[in-house]
Amino acid sequence: MVYKKEVEIGGKILSIETGKLAKQANGSVMVRYGDTMVLVTVVAASEPKQDVDFLPLSVEYREKSFAAGKIPGGFFKREGKPTEKEILSARLIDRPIRPLFPDNYYFETQIVAGVYSYDCENDADVLSTIGASAALTISDIPFLEPIGEFRVGRVDGQFIINPTHLQVEQSDMELVVAGTKDSIMMVEGESKEISENDLLEALKFAHTEIKKIIDVQNELRELCGKAKFDVPVQEVNQELVNEVKELGYSKQAEIVATVLAKEERSAKNKELVAEIVAALSEKYPESEKAIKVLMHDYEKELMRNRILDEGIRLDGRNTKQIRPISIELGLLPRTHGSALFTRGETQSLTTITLGTKSDEQIIDGLQMEYTKRFMLHYNFPPFSVGETGRLSGPGRREIGHGNLAERALKYVAPAEGQFPYTIRVNSDILESNGSSSMATVCAGSLSMFDAGVPAKCSISGIAMGLIKEGEKYAILSDILGNEDHLGDMDFKVAGSRNGITAFQMDIKIQGISFEIMQNALQQAKEGRMHILNLMDEAIPEPRKELSQYAPTLITHKIDTDKIGAVIGSGGKVIQGIQREFGVEINIEENGNVNIAAVNAAAAEKAREYIKLLTSEPEIGNVYEGKVVKITDFGAFVEIMPGQQGLLHISQIDTARVNKVTDVLKEGDKIQVKLIKIENGKFSLSRKALLSEEKTKTE
Repeated sequence: MVYKKEVEIGGKILSIETGKLAKQANGSVMVRYGDTMVLVTVVAASEPKQDVDFLPLSVEYREKSFAAGKIPGGFFKREGKPTEKEILSARLIDRPIRPLFPDNYYFETQIVAGVYSYDCENDADVLSTIGASAALTISDIPFLEPIGEFRVGRVDGQFIINPTHLQVEQSDMELVVAGTKDSIMMVEGESKEISENDLLEALKFAHTEIKKIIDVQNELRELCGKAKFDVPVQEVNQELVNEVKELGYSKQAEIVATVLAKEERSAKNKELVAEIVAALSEKYPESEKAIKVLMHDYEKELMRNRILDEGIRLDGRNTKQIRPISIELGLLPRTHGSALFTRGETQSLTTITLGTKSDEQIIDGLQMEYTKRFMLHYNFPPFSVGETGRLSGPGRREIGHGNLAERALKYVAPAEGQFPYTIRVNSDILESNGSSSMATVCAGSLSMFDAGVPAKCSISGIAMGLIKEGEKYAILSDILGNEDHLGDMDFKVAGSRNGITAFQMDIKIQGISFEIMQNALQQAKEGRMHILNLMDEAIPEPRKELSQYAPTLITHKIDTDKIGAVIGSGGKVIQGIQREFGVEINIEENGNVNIAAVNAAAAEKAREYIKLLTSEPEIGNVYEGKVVKITDFGAFVEIMPGQQGLLHISQIDTARVNKVTDVLKEGDKIQVKLIKIENGKFSLSRKALLSEEKTKTE
C-alpha cells in the first residue's frame, strides 16, 4: 500500500511517499519538492557486526545526470566516482543522523540517496536528509527520533527557507540547519560577515520549519511504521569492571591531571592499559579489548568531570584560553606565497599559486556547467598524526574540511575585475591535534597576504567544544583532538573583525539548546579576535608586489564585435600573437582580453599589438608601418594589423622621387601619417612628417 504525507514549506509542497518503490529495503521514501525528487533507502544487516566499537554507518548520495535531462561527459557516458558536490551532500546527511542511533548499535547500516528528478531550482541535498530520517523513522531500524534539515538564505533582510539557486546568489548568508523537535543537531554554511545574533536568528527561523517536517514524519510512522528490532544488550562482567577500576582509575586520574603532549599522553595511556592487561591476564584471559574500553570510558569521565568541576583541561588551559600561536611567512622561495601557521600541536603549511583564466576549474553536475577561479585544497597526510597510511586521493573528511576553509576565505578574495588571477590555496597539514581546518583558514589568509593578493581583510578560524552533563556544561575554546573525541560538540567558526564568513557544527549528543549556541558563538568571537590580532602583527595587509615568479597578467577591453579580428580564421591570429610575444591570451564574451606572460614587457607588447589590431585608424595619427608591396605609383604600407594604406610616390619624400625603389623596398619599417580616408581606403604621407621635422629644425 502507498502512503503519502505533504506539508507546505517555503510556499511549496514537500511530500514524502513510501510503499511504491524499493520495498525490499528496511525503509524507503521518495521525497519531492517542486520537481526535484530523491529516492532514499535504508538497509541494516540482520546481525550486529562483531568486534567493533563504532557505528558502522555508510551514506551514499548520487546525482543521476538523467534527472536534469543530461548525458554525462567523458568517454564512458555514465556516472563515475562521486563528485565533490555528492561527497559534501552525503556528509550533510551523515552528520546529523549519526548521533541518533542507540548506544551499542553495531548493525552495519547503509543509507543511499539518489536524485531522480531535478528542476534546476531546488537542491536535493537537504531533501535527502529528510528522506533518510523518514526512511529510518518508518523502518524497523532503531532510531531515536526524526530530524528535519533545511537550507536558509537571507535576501534584503528577509529569511528564506530552501532558497532557489538564484536566491542563494542574492543572499548574504547560506546555511544548512538540521535539528530534532527540541534542539539543533548540525549547522553548516557561509555568510558575508554577518553577526553572531544574525546567525542565531537564522537557526531559530529554520527550527520553526524543521518542527513541521518532523510532525509529518511522525504521522507517516503512525500510518505505516514498523516495530523496531531490539539492540542486543552487551553483557558486562561486573567483577572485571570492579577490578579494572581498582587497578586503573586513580592512575588514569593522575594522567588526566598531568599536562602532556599528545604523543606522551597516548604512550602513558597505552602503558597503563598494558599494565592492567598483564595484571589480569591470568584471571581474565582475552579481555584486553574490554579493558581498553573501560579505561577509555574512565579517561572520558575524568576529563569531563575535571573540566566541569575545576575548569581545567587536559593541557592545563582554562576553558577560554587559546594555545600558543606562531606564524612564519614566505618560507618557500619559488611559490607565489606561503605561510606556516602553528597553533599548539596543529600545523598548516599553506601556499598560494596564481594562474590564468585557463587554470579555472570547470564544474559539471546537474546544474549548468560553470567555472571556479578560487580553489582551496586541503591535505591530511598520515604522518601528521604520527601514523603510516596510503597516500591516495583526498577522502571525504579532507574534501569536507577543504570546502569549509574555502567558504571561509572566498568572500574576501578579490573580484576578477580587480585581480584577474585564478587563485589556488593548498594546505598541507603537517601536525594535527585539534582543528586543522581552522588552522588552514588562518594559514590561507596569511598566505594570500604574503602573495600580494588584495584580499579585503584577514580571516581567522577557531573550533569550539562542549562538555555537557545534565544541565551543567562548559564551552571550550580551541579544542584538542581528545576534547573533540571525548566531548559533545565540534563547532567551527571563521570570520573577520566585522563578522562571520563560515561555520560548521557537529554534535554527538541528542541536540543542544539555543542558549548553548549563543554562548558558544560569543566565546568563539573572543577567540577569533585574539587570533586576528596575532595575524595582523605578522602581516597587517597584503604585500604591494606579487612574487617575481607569478605570471604577469594584464587585461585589455575591446569591443565585442572585434573579438573575431583578434581570434582570426581558425584561431590563426591569436595563435600568432601568442607565438610572437610568448604570452597566453584568453578572451571573454564581454570583450575582456586577459594576457598572461612570465615577462611583463612581453605582455605589454602583446596588449599594444591587440590595441592596434582592434582600433580604427584616425586622420592625423602617425603610425610605425611596414612596406608590404611596391608599385610604380607608390607603396602599400601596413599601418595596423590587417590595415594597409597607400603611400603615393608623391608623398614619399620632400624631394622628387623618380622611382619608388630608389627610396623604399619591401619589409622597410617607416613612419607615416594618415592624411585621408575615402571609401574605406587610407592615404598616407611620409612627406608630411619630413616637412614637419624640417620646420622644427629651422
